Amino acid sequence: MGKVANQSFRTAIFSYLGVVIGYFNVLWLYPYALEAAELGTFRTIQDLALLIVPFAQLGLGNGITRYFPKLQSNQSSFLSFSLLIALLGFILAASLFWLFQDEIIGLFAKNSPEVIRYLWIVLFITFLALANSILDAYSRSYLKVSIPTFFREVFLRLLTGIWMIFFLIKWIDFDQMMAGLIGVYGLPLLGMVAYLVYLRVLKLDFSWSKFPKGFRTAFIQFSLITFLATAASTLILKIDSIMVSSLISLEANAIYTIAFSMAIVIEMPRRAISQVIMPVIADHFSKENHPAIQKIYTQVSNRQFYISLLIFLGIWINIDFIYRLIPNSSLYEAGKWVVFWIGLGKVIDALFSANSEILVFSKYFKFNLIATILMSIMIVLLNYLLIPQFGISGAAIASALVMLLFNMVKFFFLKYRLQMNPFSPETLKILILGIALFLLFMGLPTFENYWLDFVLRSLILVSFFLGLAMLGWVGKEEWEWVREKIKKPKP
Repeated sequence: MGKVANQSFRTAIFSYLGVVIGYFNVLWLYPYALEAAELGTFRTIQDLALLIVPFAQLGLGNGITRYFPKLQSNQSSFLSFSLLIALLGFILAASLFWLFQDEIIGLFAKNSPEVIRYLWIVLFITFLALANSILDAYSRSYLKVSIPTFFREVFLRLLTGIWMIFFLIKWIDFDQMMAGLIGVYGLPLLGMVAYLVYLRVLKLDFSWSKFPKGFRTAFIQFSLITFLATAASTLILKIDSIMVSSLISLEANAIYTIAFSMAIVIEMPRRAISQVIMPVIADHFSKENHPAIQKIYTQVSNRQFYISLLIFLGIWINIDFIYRLIPNSSLYEAGKWVVFWIGLGKVIDALFSANSEILVFSKYFKFNLIATILMSIMIVLLNYLLIPQFGISGAAIASALVMLLFNMVKFFFLKYRLQMNPFSPETLKILILGIALFLLFMGLPTFENYWLDFVLRSLILVSFFLGLAMLGWVGKEEWEWVREKIKKPKP
C-alpha cells in the first residue's frame, strides 16, 4: 500500500486545493457575479455536456485500466487505438444529440428556455472532456494520478474562476462567458498532453497488429460491456441537476447546485483513493491475489468512512454559518436539506469502500453493469416521484436512497461471490462516534456571534476526533497516516 498511500495523499492534496478554489467559486463568486437563472444555465450546460461523456467514451476508461497490465510493450499504440475508438464514440453520441435535438429542447422549453440558446456549446465541452478522460486513464495506468488530478480538480476550477471574474468586471458579456467555457475545458487537455509528453509515454504509434492475439477483441468487448455501467453511474450523479432545471426552474437548479457543491467535498477522499487503487486492484486480479484485494477493501473502507464522516459533520454543524457567507444567502439557504441528504449519501458511499472498483475488474463485471443500469433507472423514477412533492430536497433524497441501495446490492454480491467484506470492528467504532457527535451538536446552543459559533463547534469536533485517535480508541491509523504524509510525503 506504500505507493497507493503516497499517490493517494498527493492526489488528495490537489483534490482539496481544488475544493478550496471550487468553494470560493461556487459559494461566493458565482452567486455574486450571476443572477440565479444565469447560474442555473451555466451549470445545466456543463452538466449536460459531462453527462454525454461516458456514452461517447464507450467504457474505454475502465478498459484501459484493466488491459494495460496485460501489455508488456506497445503501450503507445494502445493509446492511439483507444483514442480512435473514443473519436468514433463521440461521432455517434454527437449524431444522436443532434438527431434528438427537438426532444432535448422540449425538456427545457417550458421551465428553463434560456438553456436552449447555449446547447451548441455542449458537444464542444463533451469532446474536450472525453479526450481528457482517455489521457487521464492512460496516465493512471502508469500510477501517475496526482498531476492529472491537478489539471482536473485545480487548474480547471482556477480557469473557470478567472473567466467568471472577467465577466464580473464586464470585460466579457454572458454570451462570451458561456462560449469561453470551450477554452476553459481545452487548456487542461493541453496540459495533460504536455504532461504525457514530459513522461515520454505519448507517441504516435499505430502498430496495432503487434497486440497479443485476441487482445483488441477482448478490450473492445470489455469496454462496451462496462460502458453502460459507467454511463449509468454518471447519469446517477448528473441527472438530478438536469431534472431540477427541467421540472422546476433554472433558479431552483442554482440553489441545488450551491447545496450540492457543499456536499460533494465529502466524496473527495473516496475519489482520490479510487483513482490510485483502480490499477492496483486490476493488477492483483490479473495475478489472482485476492488476499491483497481484501486488505485494500478493508483499509479503504475505514479510511474513507472516517475522513468523510468528519467532513460531513464539519459541514452540517456549521451549515448556517456557511450560508451566511454566500451572497444572496436568503435565496440559496433553501437548499440546506439538500446538503444533508447528498452529504449522507456520500458518507454511505465511502463506507462501502471500493466495491465498484472490485466488481469492475473481477470476472463478475457484468453484474456491476446490471446493478448500475437498474440504479440509474431508479434515480430517474425517484426524481420524477419526489421532485414534484418535495422540490429540490426530493432530488437529494432520491440520490441518497439510490446510493444506499446501490451499495448494499454490491456489498452482498461481493460477500457471496468473493467472500470479501470491507467492514471490521473499527467500522462500528467510527459509526458510534459519528452518531454520538451528531446528537451532541444537535443539542448544543447557538451563539449569536456566528464566527465564534463556527470556531467553537469546529474545535469541539476536531478535538473529539483527534483526542479519541490519540487515545487509540478510534481513528488512530487514519491520523497517523495523515501526520506521516505531512512530514514525509515521499517514500
